[in-house]
Amino acid sequence: MELTTVWFILIAFLFVGYFVLEGFDFGVGMLVGLLAKDEKERRVLVNTIGPVWDGNEVWLIVGGGAMFAAFPEWYATLFSGFYLPLFLILIALIVRGVAFEYRGLRDQQEWRDRWDWAIIIGSFVPALLWGVAFANIIRGVPINESHEYVGGFFNLLNPYALLGGLLTTSVFLVHGAFFVALKTVGDIRVRAHAFAQRLGAVVAVLAVAFIGWTAVRDGDLAVWVIGGVAALAFLGGLAASMRDRDGWAFVGTAVAIAGVVAMLFVALFPDVMPSTLDPAFSLTTENASSTPYTLKIMTWVAVAFTPIVLMYQAWSYWVFRKRIGVQHIPA
Repeated sequence: MELTTVWFILIAFLFVGYFVLEGFDFGVGMLVGLLAKDEKERRVLVNTIGPVWDGNEVWLIVGGGAMFAAFPEWYATLFSGFYLPLFLILIALIVRGVAFEYRGLRDQQEWRDRWDWAIIIGSFVPALLWGVAFANIIRGVPINESHEYVGGFFNLLNPYALLGGLLTTSVFLVHGAFFVALKTVGDIRVRAHAFAQRLGAVVAVLAVAFIGWTAVRDGDLAVWVIGGVAALAFLGGLAASMRDRDGWAFVGTAVAIAGVVAMLFVALFPDVMPSTLDPAFSLTTENASSTPYTLKIMTWVAVAFTPIVLMYQAWSYWVFRKRIGVQHIPA
């Protein structure tokens, strides 16, 4: 297997991990304004992701770094063409991170309410815009013969991309609600189940529409199969939730998110950014990659350090695995 293909697969793996893990804490962040009825319940929600949210963002940092090093042309075209949405995502992530650290520094409800809104908005904006961005990458954007993006911001606001944004936002909400149900006890757990089951039917419709649209555009059997597995996993998660099987419900949405992201990368390969102006102008794993020597060095580094990072993150989830409730929040 060519090293360019290996690194395409590794970048796909990193983004799968990012959306599965950051997806539930985006969902929990948005649910702060929907599930919690008082300050103690808001603190419960924030505490469910408090030990892990910053570790989840490491997947994005590593994925962006791998893209920069392995496929510099892809990185340059993507970050210049998608400058505004990616800038908004960055600002939202910064505000969200600050909000987690600052909301408890003053014992004033008005202070905490403002930072709670920062958490909600800082979770909603990336959840929406990541879906829009990735759908546009799959659909293709106007790239000229110099591999430069020549479209405008409104080129990105097409029906397929907006459907992708609605899907990521809604599925992250359900994924987050299942995580809350898995990590909490009491009334808030009951409300999380009920919310996920109500929204689940809407998400299922959006998922079928987006997966079907993607598969029809691409026409590859693998895309149909992976998309079908993702849809079935989501339905399995809803069924598990109805039986109060919190762990399996969360696994169902995790597999569904992983499946959709994997489906998008399979539909994309061997392109990394298709051009809508002329297929000959598209960026591929070959014409966007670094030198073979660079990829070889990167591969050895990845082999050495990736297992260490995975083991450390798994350990952190194991340490903070217990459920919490309002009775664990001091006055």
